[in-house]
Amino acid sequence: MAYEEDASPRGRVRHLFGPVPSRRLGISLGIDIVPHKTCTLNCIYCECGETTRLRIRRRRFMDPAGVLAELDRVLAREPQIDYLTFSGAGEPTLNRDIGFLIAEIKRRTTLPVAVLSNGTLFYRPEVRREILPADLVLPSLDAVSRDVFSRINRPHPALDVARHVAGLKAFRREYSGRIWLEILFVKGVNDHPDELRRLHDHILDIRPDKVQLNSLDRPPAIAGVEPVDLKGLERIRRGWPDLPVEIVKRARARREIASFSKDLESDILNTIARRPLTVEDLVRLTGKNRLEVLKYIDVLEKERKISMKIVGREIFFAPRG
Repeated sequence: MAYEEDASPRGRVRHLFGPVPSRRLGISLGIDIVPHKTCTLNCIYCECGETTRLRIRRRRFMDPAGVLAELDRVLAREPQIDYLTFSGAGEPTLNRDIGFLIAEIKRRTTLPVAVLSNGTLFYRPEVRREILPADLVLPSLDAVSRDVFSRINRPHPALDVARHVAGLKAFRREYSGRIWLEILFVKGVNDHPDELRRLHDHILDIRPDKVQLNSLDRPPAIAGVEPVDLKGLERIRRGWPDLPVEIVKRARARREIASFSKDLESDILNTIARRPLTVEDLVRLTGKNRLEVLKYIDVLEKERKISMKIVGREIFFAPRG
């Protein structure tokens, strides 16, 4: 069978990344099962850049046996892991093998499985059915009105926000596990009172176990997109007292990251000591997943070991001092 392999600059498919620290999941081993930036949405805030393959048609992107073989090798080393997480720089439910992979992983290990999804394909019964065995599902819902949904998420033309919301509600009726619903707020886009009221009313019907409020903390896909600050998120939280709301805070300290690798830290510092580099440069040179590289940059910035410089539309990192 032919598979659509990842044609990103990394030059090869990388099924796993990490373990990496996650703001929501502790120490997470990422399972990336779609090609880079293959998604149903092209969100203006995405830290992974603009979507290059906007699609809703599901397919088999890679040999699932290869994913499982790589997972077996990693788990044999017995790393500290809190979750095995289907995530990455794309929408994992676009891969038609996700149900098979979840079932096989549950056979191989007792580690909990999480699915990080935008939830836009949950209106399809087969997608909901395939992810039912997961221990935790983390879908997104940034807007419920058509114009705001189009503005912030820039969906595939065939997607409809009403169907997106209906899919989340249907999934809640069928799924007995935990749902943590994420809302990412962009200043002046989805934070106005009318949209907040609509979001609140629909979330009551979705009945998630948690509602996680988030905003940008890295450069977005589109220049000029601004975050809602912590005070703004607190105002939203206080306005929804009948919902299980929490604000997602960014882990930046080395002591919070049990999986922090001194080798990768040294690789990054030694590499940028020669010349300033972008995140994409570091991904190519280290062979690591972009999200994994970003976690290390977070800590090194916090510790004031590196600094950021914007040149044109590019962001470069260099040693501080």
